[in-house]
Amino acid sequence: MTAEGNLHKMYTHFGSPIEYALKLGDDPIELNQLLGKKITVEFEGRINCVSCGNLTKKAFGQGFCYPCFANAPENAECILRPELCEGHLGGGRDPEWEKKHHVQPHYVYLALSSGLKVGITRETQIPTRWIDQGASSAIILAEVPYRRLSGESEVALKEFYSDRTNWQRMLKNQVLEADLTQVKEEAASRLSDELRKYVTTDKEVWNLNFP
Repeated sequence: MTAEGNLHKMYTHFGSPIEYALKLGDDPIELNQLLGKKITVEFEGRINCVSCGNLTKKAFGQGFCYPCFANAPENAECILRPELCEGHLGGGRDPEWEKKHHVQPHYVYLALSSGLKVGITRETQIPTRWIDQGASSAIILAEVPYRRLSGESEVALKEFYSDRTNWQRMLKNQVLEADLTQVKEEAASRLSDELRKYVTTDKEVWNLNFP
């Protein structure tokens, strides 16, 4: 089996176990069936910007050419700092892009991987976001109508819960165990009255089984 093309983020499918596919060229390559087998990857020196698709000699950020790194809405400051998002006010690098991606329901969640983590994601990225981060389990804390509120909630909880994953511990399967329904109640009590009204009553805990 051989394939060529631009290398993109892997596809994932929530199952037991989770299924992975490599997006390379036209057809995705199912990876679960290749576990334990030898593969070879060869880089031919071609880099295309993940935003505009143009050839670039050097990638910036997570695969941008320099003009897109400086100007594309996908690389705006509020991507890393959602508490700064102004999409709901009609602002941002591209108001129409903001409306489509950031003025949409966002979730604040709690997840277990190397430790207890607070994070945010769009509705369309559940459970993909947790799979990408290697979480063993996760629970939704709150649903907010736009990105900035999710960022403000995350900032309010960073004092108590990490917003990062220790990937070294995660890969060693050093996973923290905790009752996420109890942690959710605790986290909700630490939010301001304005943010607490978005806390959901959902007690479902998502458990992720990796291959």
